[in-house]
Amino acid sequence: MIDHSLSDTDAWVLALAKADLPVLRYTARTLQELRSTGDRVNSRVLANAILHDPLLTLRVFAQQAERRRKSQLTDVTTIEQALMMMGLEPFFQTIEHLPLVEDSLGSQPRTLLGLLRVIERSRRAAHWARDWALYRHDLDAEEITIAALLHDISEILMWCFAPKLALRVEEMKAGNPQLRSATAQLEVYGTTLLDLQQALVHHWGLPQLLTTLMDESTSGNPRVRNVTLAVDLARHSANGWQDAAIPDDLKGLQELLHLSAEQLPKRLGVDAALIAPLTAPLNAPLSAPLLAHPPASN
Repeated sequence: MIDHSLSDTDAWVLALAKADLPVLRYTARTLQELRSTGDRVNSRVLANAILHDPLLTLRVFAQQAERRRKSQLTDVTTIEQALMMMGLEPFFQTIEHLPLVEDSLGSQPRTLLGLLRVIERSRRAAHWARDWALYRHDLDAEEITIAALLHDISEILMWCFAPKLALRVEEMKAGNPQLRSATAQLEVYGTTLLDLQQALVHHWGLPQLLTTLMDESTSGNPRVRNVTLAVDLARHSANGWQDAAIPDDLKGLQELLHLSAEQLPKRLGVDAALIAPLTAPLNAPLSAPLLAHPPASN
């Protein structure tokens, strides 16, 4: 465990690159059950299980990058593709004795809870991102899903390997709601989570397409906008729907999907009464044609 600030982003990358990425106990149990089914398990079913755990998702991509053949001309951008390249049995062999999140943080309930909250937030972002990508008829919704799931991976890693520092950042923000997250992170970690995220995804060899989808500086791209909106809304709504930034998130979603305010609750899977006050200024009709696809299941 790291309990002090490091000098810069590169120092954090060096420290975290050596770490053995843990998985959730539920994930490990699910994988054992799937392996026991023998020939009945396939890459799609296995990929769906992996995508519930951002830590294992990152681990699979890192392993795939290490195994990548020099002759491979295209990036592997989905978990299902990675599994097909690795083979199911070789994959199962690589995860036989994975460390568990609950074992490493079991004696620190506050930090374990902090980690689980961020993972749940990432799952919610991934669910929304996938649903919106399908609604937009995106060519590969899983790429969008993975980019949203891994967007906050640096924060997840801090809760795993520098839990005391992550808790300190959370306490600083709770004590001063006006404090910018990047300011608190720089003071406590010696880097920002955004800088660390960008450095880590390059170090672990994540496909260029996924790193682009996670890069908010290219938000003019509708696919990137899809990811960014899902991540932002998941973060802003994590503690309820009172956050002052949510109306802007909803406006952005309406523009991305060409939705009316009345269509938003169904798209988000929330009670209309919950967000009606937040969309009151946004009720002007949209000129773009409206789609009418039901929400996609995750």
